[in-house]
Amino acid sequence: MNTSGPASGQGLRLIPFRGLRYVPERVGSLAAVTSPPYDVVVRPDGLHHLESADPHNIVRLILPQAGTATARHRQAADTLKRWLAEGVLAPDPVPSLYVYEQRACGVLQRGVIGALALSPAQEGVVLPHEDVMADVVEDRADLMRTAAAHLEPLLLSYAGDGGPSGATAVIERVVKRIPLLTTKTEDGFSHRLWALTDPAEQAEVESDLSHRQALIADGHHRWATYLRLQEEQSSPGPWDFGLVLLVDTTRYPLRVRAIHRLLHRLPVGDALRALDGRFRVRPVDGPLPRALDVLAQAAAEGNAFLLAGDCRFHLVDRPDEQLLARTVRADRPAAWRSLDATVLHSTLLDDVWRIPDAPEHIAYIHDSAAVVEQAERHDATAVLMHPVSEDVVRDLARQGVTMPRKSTSFGPKPATGLVLRSLGTG
Repeated sequence: MNTSGPASGQGLRLIPFRGLRYVPERVGSLAAVTSPPYDVVVRPDGLHHLESADPHNIVRLILPQAGTATARHRQAADTLKRWLAEGVLAPDPVPSLYVYEQRACGVLQRGVIGALALSPAQEGVVLPHEDVMADVVEDRADLMRTAAAHLEPLLLSYAGDGGPSGATAVIERVVKRIPLLTTKTEDGFSHRLWALTDPAEQAEVESDLSHRQALIADGHHRWATYLRLQEEQSSPGPWDFGLVLLVDTTRYPLRVRAIHRLLHRLPVGDALRALDGRFRVRPVDGPLPRALDVLAQAAAEGNAFLLAGDCRFHLVDRPDEQLLARTVRADRPAAWRSLDATVLHSTLLDDVWRIPDAPEHIAYIHDSAAVVEQAERHDATAVLMHPVSEDVVRDLARQGVTMPRKSTSFGPKPATGLVLRSLGTG
């Protein structure tokens, strides 16, 4: 990332806000009311598990269940209003920035949560790297508009300079204090949150970030939603800012994982037959971790995918060069043309398998074991991907080139439900 700052000369503007937080005495436990981000809760069994964990689980706000979109969003708004009236959620007394820590199995991530001034991509302050789907943005926009709240923070990364002052230095001081909350979620992660209310420390964070740019690590659809809603609302106002978690990846590198595809209506046998003469296909011995190791070795040499769904694994690599030349756009950088996600969508999905990129045909699943299990259960095809490096993502984003959607999964992602932002009160 360009540490000298964005081309506009104006960097990140992060301001405090009065966070809405669960009142511990009104819920079973903080762990029981949290959730992964809305787009990670992809299976009905996961949704039902969260709903049954606690009657006040945040999933009732981010993924409300009703017969129509309008009814779902109205239900979320009514639920939020009721929880506030009942004291299940309450605003903090003063505007704060929030220091947030996640820790598990040798992974340590710390960052700062605040309200970030919105800016279009061409200003070079916040850099997107993936395309978005209009229908998802529409759905998220209607939910945020109806609820008048930001229900979960985006994950943004930036490059700090490791100096003795600034945002990361403040974070390192704050984590030595008593936190507002501590909880451990069932994924094994421990979470701690501190309120940063001291004006001098807030100013130190804001000054440091004011000449930096950030990469959207997770939350492209929500960022696009923020921008859309900003256009609709009178300005200036609370809609000019969005709820984010900013992580200095020089100090706390993110993990980059792949997002896998589940092709609902394509059996593995049909998928393999269509590849004959176009890609090399080889059987791979399991179990899944070993097959993924073979995929990683092949991906180091070129485009490679792992197909599953018939209780076996199939390595697909070495695409026909003429096929790539015909199906992949020539007006993009070489790094974009060689992405596995580019070849998957442009060559395999669009040309070889002719599968529309629609929810009834494709599901995007983060967990490799889950996508294999779903494929085997429903006679479908799982396409397992190898993650792209963060350097490639960052370089393409600086060039203004977006990757195919769901190309990467950065993490760890912030837990949803620890702090919310109301838009109704500014």
